[in-house]
Amino acid sequence: MKFSINWLRERVDVPADADALARRLTLSGLEVAGVETIGGTLDGVVVARIVTCDAHPDADKLHVCRVDTGKGEVQIVCGAPNARAGLVAPLATIGAGLPNGVTIKAAKLRGVESQGMLCSARELGIDADASGLMELPADAPIGAALAGYLGLPDAAIEVELTPNRGDCLGMIGLADEVAAECGTRAKPFAAAPVTAAIAAPREVHLEAGADCPRYLGRAVRGIDTAASTPVWMAQRLRAAGVNPINAVVDVTNYVMLETGQPMHAFDEARLEGAVVVRHARKDETLRLLDGSDARLDPGFLLIADTVKPLAVAGVMGGFDSRVTDATRDVFLEAAHFAPAAIMGRARKLGLTTDASHRFERGVDPELPRLAMERATALLLEIAGGQPGEVIEATLHEHLPTRKPVGLRRMRIARVLGIAVEDAAVERILTALGMTVEKQTDGWRVTPPSRRFDIELEEDLIEEIARIHGYDAIPARLPAGSPPAPRDDESLLPVAALSAGLAARDYREAVCYAFVDPRLLETWQLGEGAIPLANPLSSDLATMRTSLLPGLVDALKRNRNRQQARVRLFEIGVVFRRSVPARDPGASVAGRPAPTPEAPVETGMLAAVACGHAHSEQWGEPKRALDFFDIKGDLQALIELSGEPRAWSFDRSDLPSWLHPGRGARVLRGGVAVGSVGALHPALQQALDVPETHVFEIHLDALRKRMIPIAKPLPRFPSIRRDIAIEVDEGVEWARIASATRSDLRTMLNEPVLFDCFRGPGLSAGRKSLAIGLILQDSSRTLTDQDADRSVTDVVKLLESEFGASLRK
Repeated sequence: MKFSINWLRERVDVPADADALARRLTLSGLEVAGVETIGGTLDGVVVARIVTCDAHPDADKLHVCRVDTGKGEVQIVCGAPNARAGLVAPLATIGAGLPNGVTIKAAKLRGVESQGMLCSARELGIDADASGLMELPADAPIGAALAGYLGLPDAAIEVELTPNRGDCLGMIGLADEVAAECGTRAKPFAAAPVTAAIAAPREVHLEAGADCPRYLGRAVRGIDTAASTPVWMAQRLRAAGVNPINAVVDVTNYVMLETGQPMHAFDEARLEGAVVVRHARKDETLRLLDGSDARLDPGFLLIADTVKPLAVAGVMGGFDSRVTDATRDVFLEAAHFAPAAIMGRARKLGLTTDASHRFERGVDPELPRLAMERATALLLEIAGGQPGEVIEATLHEHLPTRKPVGLRRMRIARVLGIAVEDAAVERILTALGMTVEKQTDGWRVTPPSRRFDIELEEDLIEEIARIHGYDAIPARLPAGSPPAPRDDESLLPVAALSAGLAARDYREAVCYAFVDPRLLETWQLGEGAIPLANPLSSDLATMRTSLLPGLVDALKRNRNRQQARVRLFEIGVVFRRSVPARDPGASVAGRPAPTPEAPVETGMLAAVACGHAHSEQWGEPKRALDFFDIKGDLQALIELSGEPRAWSFDRSDLPSWLHPGRGARVLRGGVAVGSVGALHPALQQALDVPETHVFEIHLDALRKRMIPIAKPLPRFPSIRRDIAIEVDEGVEWARIASATRSDLRTMLNEPVLFDCFRGPGLSAGRKSLAIGLILQDSSRTLTDQDADRSVTDVVKLLESEFGASLRK
């Protein structure tokens, strides 16, 4: 919201300059984005009229003008394209100082003397328009000081409002806010009813229920659309960042800025039959005021007549029913729309409008009548015409109402830590437009209809704190001692996982939770994806179902910027519309499964890596990253759980994006919790990335750990026996290790694989595994006979389970 401080001063006494007011507003929660001085020093700048305008004898783009200053005529050389005889424009006379620091002096331009400078709005610090001379009304008083004529100097203050403060998107609400800040009272705003001069009935049908519970319309006939907007109105519009267009549009924009109620004007000749407020039909189209064609769906609210749509309610009017220079009869509308019915609709059409900005935050349902009367009076004053009766249709049962809220003295002191005097509480709330009824333990407060954000006692206490001043509340430590944090020792801290990956040369990345749906399709991860109703852009239109697409995209960006070795990880949430039949993360963590068909969020940890296995160095030759490197990084995290034996890897049922020969599913307790391996070559080609290795694991599965239990150190020595066995190529070491542990758990400490051989001396399809058996007993020293017996048992087990044979 951008507003003129001079305009504000007409509504409320402001005992502060623009900068001081900006500081006070910011401290009260209305953050000021900037203060812009309008028409600072304009001494010596007067209203003047160009009497003659001739071409410069030696310059094609310059004009030699005779200009009436009210005290005589002077010669001015001007290069503005809109300079012409009869134009009234600002003239900076000799000696005048402009806001940009320029002092006007007599000069010769291409040999022709110039006794001043005709000015653009930008040169005067009034507006950003530098396309030509600032054009003033033809009846402006020639010779008058420009500052006095335009009501300058002024300042434009821009406030960045939070979504709950839609009440300050109009001067009425803003004046109440400033009055409360300054300890004054805003002047009551009143718009006297305009008596109908003609009969102009029209039916209004409200077919959208609670989405539009109130609609007002009024015809004004015989207006002059060529009438000039008054200087005072045009100046206030410019200060608010709105360009004056024509009398009708300027009136509706002005009333919106003044009251906070958006309005629209139709060319009445374009309306056929009754006005109908309804939802759009599927694939219904409407050409908007900006010339774009909007394709609508039933989620949009429309203003229509009995034949065709006229406007997208709360967003923008239609092109065909717009007011043009030929318009003589207009139909003004002011309505109340439910915020949920307008929210996001403008963004869905790729638009941002002042009307949608206000309706999305909530507009006072009592404003349409006030705004209608005010706009009618202004339009009649500026453009003439004859008003018809006000036509109103209301669904009272759907109008929002503000309920009284109880406020206790003890609660104020409890929340703020200070006691605020009763008189101060009542003054603050009353100044904010609330009705205050005193009670034994406090007050019964009814917020005004424009304050949608006041529903709880805490909301009222926040208002008191804001206006009383946060800086007036002393900083005190809370009484008592806070309870010591109790971490769940059965869960590994997320920070420990991050530190583990950082120690292995990975850098943490934070990617968007929104991705391009086409990217998910490329990965074949689009199943169950949740599309956004109002995406920021088309390439951020779907919630991610995996962390990997975003991470690999980040890896690609780094590679494109000459980073040969990239290692990234992310810990985040993925989203799916439907719940899988079995949630692996939930199974491992022991948490309840979500309701079927409900959107679910799942915490995940993912990592991507490409390039060399090690950073560049002299002590080790360069080697490309491979499957076992990325698997080793994952196993380092698995070790942190304290239960590495609960984890296993399986090469079956791999996801389509993994390389079929260099990938594996990751299981914990026999439940699949993730995947690890190289990306499929076809996917790498589609994404235009080099050979890349990745893993993605359920965060709950990684965090679940065994609580450490202290055990005494072994009292008796261990014995090691090495054996070499020959098995089929398809037998995995993980299965062999698991079998030997379960069969000889009393003596076998840990089997160790220290060599794997394939080659001469072995049968086709067979491999040789060299295994170290670490044997130990907690109650006695093992003998050679014990060790030999254990080795024999292991060999028999491997022969029976895997068809292994002992190599001699």
